[in-house]
Amino acid sequence: MERVGLLAIGDGPKRILALGAHADDIEIGCGGTILRLIAEHRRLEVLWVVFSATPERAAEARASAAAFLDGVPKATVVVRDYRDGFLPYSGAAVKDEFEALKREFSPDLVFTHYRHDRHQDHRLVSDLAWNTWRDHLILEYEIPKYDGDFGSPNLFGSLTVSTLDRKVALLMKHFPSQAGRAWFTEDLFRAVARIRGMESAAPEGFAEGFYARKARF
Repeated sequence: MERVGLLAIGDGPKRILALGAHADDIEIGCGGTILRLIAEHRRLEVLWVVFSATPERAAEARASAAAFLDGVPKATVVVRDYRDGFLPYSGAAVKDEFEALKREFSPDLVFTHYRHDRHQDHRLVSDLAWNTWRDHLILEYEIPKYDGDFGSPNLFGSLTVSTLDRKVALLMKHFPSQAGRAWFTEDLFRAVARIRGMESAAPEGFAEGFYARKARF
């Protein structure tokens, strides 16, 4: 398996755009990789955008993002209040949001949802990411849920045990509104990372999986 570095070329600031339909999507899908990139690159700029959140969930999203982005020299967190489950029906307004982001921020790396995710909000964010940033590296992350829509990732971000522990601890701390959900558990998050770590022969046995549909070097 070929090993490649993300954001490894050049000495200038590296710009990351992280997109999530809901308050905890980014943390679940690529939170460990973001923690790893922060540790490996000291001059990051991160724009973190959540599109759907109630006031309670918005507060959780901001607190969690601040914890995950601790140590980033320049970080901006944007939380919108579109209705959960109805993003496609607010399509024109959400498209305008993407166009505004495009004018304001040119990323080196974009994290977004898996294109074949069965949640309609997730798919819209993924589709608009590809529609908006056509000359950028886009990595699609995955979210475990009832739909059984996991695929076979073709790019993996290895995680150390300590990085995975931090990701899981931050998730459990910052999203108390999700504590009663059967899927929002420590063992599930660790199980997904263990499976992806096994598939990629990760050095410490854990990884996050991504879908890299297009890449240029």
